[in-house]
Amino acid sequence: MRLIILGPPGAGKGTQAELIAAERGIPHISTGDIFRDNIKRETPLGVQVKGILDSGGYVPDEVTNEIVADRLAQDDAKDGFLLDGYPRTLAQVKALDELLAGDGHALDAVLELQVDEQELVQRLVKRAETSGRADDTEDVIRERQEIYRRETAPLVQTYTERDLVVDVDGMGEMSAVTDRIRAALDKVAADR
Repeated sequence: MRLIILGPPGAGKGTQAELIAAERGIPHISTGDIFRDNIKRETPLGVQVKGILDSGGYVPDEVTNEIVADRLAQDDAKDGFLLDGYPRTLAQVKALDELLAGDGHALDAVLELQVDEQELVQRLVKRAETSGRADDTEDVIRERQEIYRRETAPLVQTYTERDLVVDVDGMGEMSAVTDRIRAALDKVAADR
């Protein structure tokens, strides 16, 4: 399957993506993880990305698109993947569409984890306390949630118009959310 997972910060999408990708035998591809790995290894890409992020900027679409295209060309992604953190802009949606079409493929589904904002804030405040991140205050967390909603809304609308969005209740125990995602993906597979 060729999938995207969306969800606001604190929704648990990274955790769920790892579980679902392992179950489905496809790679979990996180652009954030790719950037962090390159920064850590001080690759040319890492140096470039670190400079951009340190100055408070966004990694340009062209750079992100190139990284994703390179990753999707690897053998383990030939039969499917789960993208996490990409696409983030409509220009990236277009680039992904063109990339997949060039290989004769299309997305199977876009999973959107739905979690109550107050629950998200509580999760992130608790995570900040346990990880010692004093900069993750409730106000900062709420601002990140607002930015996510504003930036993601056009993507959700685009994929909804294509009948690809599968809403998944992200509230409750991790295993219950995983079960809901599994059931949703089984339905997508059966409907293909």
